[in-house]
Order: sequence, then structure tokens, then C-alpha cells
Amino acid sequence: MDVAVEGRVEHPRISVGQKARAYVALTKPRVMELLLVTTVPVMILAQGGIPNLWLVVATLIGGALSAGGAGAFNCYVDRDIDRVMNRTQGRPLVTGELTDRQALVFAWVLAIVSTLWFGLLVNWFSALLSVIAIFLYAVVYTIILKRHTSQNIIWGGTAGCMPVLIGWAAVDNSLDWPAWILFGVIFLWTPPHYWPLSMRYRDDYKSVGVPMLAVIRGQSVVGLQTILYAWATVACSLLLVPVASMGIVYTVAALASGGWFVYETHRLYSSAIRHGSVKPMRVFHASITYLTILFLAIAIDPLVRIFPFTF
Repeated sequence: MDVAVEGRVEHPRISVGQKARAYVALTKPRVMELLLVTTVPVMILAQGGIPNLWLVVATLIGGALSAGGAGAFNCYVDRDIDRVMNRTQGRPLVTGELTDRQALVFAWVLAIVSTLWFGLLVNWFSALLSVIAIFLYAVVYTIILKRHTSQNIIWGGTAGCMPVLIGWAAVDNSLDWPAWILFGVIFLWTPPHYWPLSMRYRDDYKSVGVPMLAVIRGQSVVGLQTILYAWATVACSLLLVPVASMGIVYTVAALASGGWFVYETHRLYSSAIRHGSVKPMRVFHASITYLTILFLAIAIDPLVRIFPFTF
């Protein structure tokens, strides 16, 4: 509990361990994990096999620093609404474990270190893409779009697409069509991934005036849009089969997991139409599972073609 002393508000003393955990929380580690899951499979696809392991490690560390910096900027900018929304009450700038200044300095340090890390240990093209990713999330999404348009998730989601480009650039120092197709997959996947979450926390977003689609439209509209984007995601994923000469492992995984993902979005829409009550988190979790399976197949498929006798 905060204590008032001679007109000042003093926060309780925070241990070194608590402070360290607060800094980690500022990076949004769960989001970071999801972003990094897409990086290594793309590197394997770009290499056509196992890339240099040091390059993989360096790219993952750089990606973690970059994503962490972007997350810290987001927490700093959104600190006012985070103090109101129920789902963000545990964030370190809300609990007082970190000051606003500490969060901003930490964000800048991670952003600068990640850029230098990529440039010096991977390549400068991936460093440029990392800077663009931070800018897209911290500025384009958080500052420009999030509080002003229901298109926030659609266009702001481009930041989450950048790890696939960074992974490809780390190996190839350039970008090819498969990388752009996977960029499209993440771009189209983001709305049906996040809109169900915004349905679950609709009242939170409404209380702070953030115009998520679920706030300004009914459940049936959000459900229908989720279906359309899910179908588009699966269709885009199948473009990788002819463009990158993907084999049976990827094709089956894309069709099976994609079909299940689409089915869950249809269930969400049907519930909204028939009953008026929905369980949006089923689609949210299904979207994560779908993406994990898809990118696991991206990693396995090239290896099956190289080492067919091991599978």
C-alpha cells in the first residue's frame, strides 16, 4: 500500500528480484514468445536446411530484445488506460514496481541494443527491419491507430508480421516471395486471433474509449469478420506450397490445422447468431495452436526433403 509522507506518496520498497521481474513483465514475454516461434522455422525455410546455429541464437536474442523494447514502449504509452482496465492491473507501471521514467529508459535501451546487436552480429538489413518493427508497434499501432480507429488491429498487426521478414533476412540478407507470403499469413491471422480476445474484454476497452471492433460492432459482425479473415489466412498459407515447393508435411498440416481454425470461427459466429452469447477464447486459443502447427510444419518440411530416411 502506498504511504503518504509530508505531502508525498512513497511506494513500498521493492526487492531486486521484484524489480527484475517487473522489467521482464514490461517486455510482454508471452507476446515475445509467439513472435519468436515464427522466426526459426522461416530461417530453416530460407536456408533449405539447418542454418548456422550461432546465427539462429543471435537472431533470437536480437528478436527478443527488439520485441521487448517494443512491448516496453507500448506499456509506457498505454500506462494511463492500463491503470483503468481490469486485465492490465498487474502491469509494473500500474503496480508502481517501476516508474514511468525507468520504463521509458528501459525501452530505449532495448531498442538501441537490439539494433546494434542485429547490425553487428547478424546483418544490417535485419537491423533495419527490427527498427521498422519497433516503430510499427510503438508508434503506428500504439499511438496512431489503437485509440482512434477500429482498424487498429488490422493495420497495427503489421508489427507482428516483421519477425518472419527478419528471420528470412538474417539468413539471406534479402527478402524473397516465401517471406512475403508468410508476412501475409501473419497479417491476415492477427485480426481473427485478437478480435476474440477483444470480445472477451469488451467492457475493458469500452471503459477507456479504445474502439476495438468488438466495442463498436455487435458480436455477429465481429464473428463474421473473424470467419472471413480466417479463410483468407488459410488460403494465403496454401500459396506457400507452389511458391516454396512445400511438400506433404506442410500441405497436410496447413489444411488440417487451417480447417480446424476456420471451424472454430464458424462456431463463434453461430453462437453469436443463435444464442447471443459466445465463448471467444476458444477461437483465441485455437488461433495460437493453428499458428504453432503451421510454423512447426514449415520447419519440418524442408528437413524431410533433405533427410527423408529419418522420418
